[in-house]
Amino acid sequence: MVEKIITLENIPLTEFLGVENQNINDIASAFPKSKIVSRGNEIRIQGTSPEIIQINAILNSLVEHYHKFGTITNDQIKTYLNQEEDKFVDSDADVLVYGTKGFKIAPKSKNQKKLVEAVRKKDLVFAIGPAGTGKTYISVALAVKALKDRDVKKIIITRPAVEAGENLGFLPGDLKEKIDPYLRPIYDALHDMVPGEKLRYYMENGVIEIAPLAYMRGRTLNDAFILLDEAQNTTPMQIKMFLTRMGPNSKVIVTGDMSQIDLPTKQKSGLAESLKILKNIKDIGFIELDGKDVIRHKLVRSIIEAYDKEENAG
Repeated sequence: MVEKIITLENIPLTEFLGVENQNINDIASAFPKSKIVSRGNEIRIQGTSPEIIQINAILNSLVEHYHKFGTITNDQIKTYLNQEEDKFVDSDADVLVYGTKGFKIAPKSKNQKKLVEAVRKKDLVFAIGPAGTGKTYISVALAVKALKDRDVKKIIITRPAVEAGENLGFLPGDLKEKIDPYLRPIYDALHDMVPGEKLRYYMENGVIEIAPLAYMRGRTLNDAFILLDEAQNTTPMQIKMFLTRMGPNSKVIVTGDMSQIDLPTKQKSGLAESLKILKNIKDIGFIELDGKDVIRHKLVRSIIEAYDKEENAG
């Protein structure tokens, strides 16, 4: 049992604690294994280290909120509780791989953990969500883990060659060289997880392959962990072609963000169509990530929520 004491300064206790300590009671109800007691201007927490870390984070966030806005409502208590529930204290059981700089790479939100569990149970998983939710990063980590554990013999990562507002035709080189800048997030993730010399060896020998989606045509992908990233920019024909490349002993993750489709206006998104066609196949996993899963700068979550609100209003 660990104890933590938080001292409240320059805050009216009745406003912070709520009527009859309702705010503190709500927080205590969310953590039944811990004990939270308020005495004077002190809040005393007793419990296990992981829960105390979470409770401390919630209370500190509420203190900041009060200093900024001058009030705390019951809805705001629930918001901070929900945000903290989506955070995970990495345990060795959660770790997928250890990064090249020694840090643990593990799911950091509830939906990221659902993605990991889905990939463990199913051979084909769709992970849909906005920018910054970690869907690509966690998918790359799962692929690297599978390779290290010798569950697969190779990793194949691909993206559709969509111009995203830029004209690829004016860039130098062949198709792969033109698309490489768009694959940069994949390279960055791999450099976080595989030492440079080993990554170079893997790529030179085809153990790890990063290529435009067009390079997948006509192949059967056996004993591989395959990731199709930015799938919202595939056409229906392209994604059908990709999904039917899946061979024995292979895992496939398809990631996409339906709010960032760069296809021509009249062109249907293959991802949107495949989600509709395949939704009733029980052996396929479907994971939806949202603003709560954003692990980039805290403003990214606010930006996503603002755009969602505007689209819903429209």
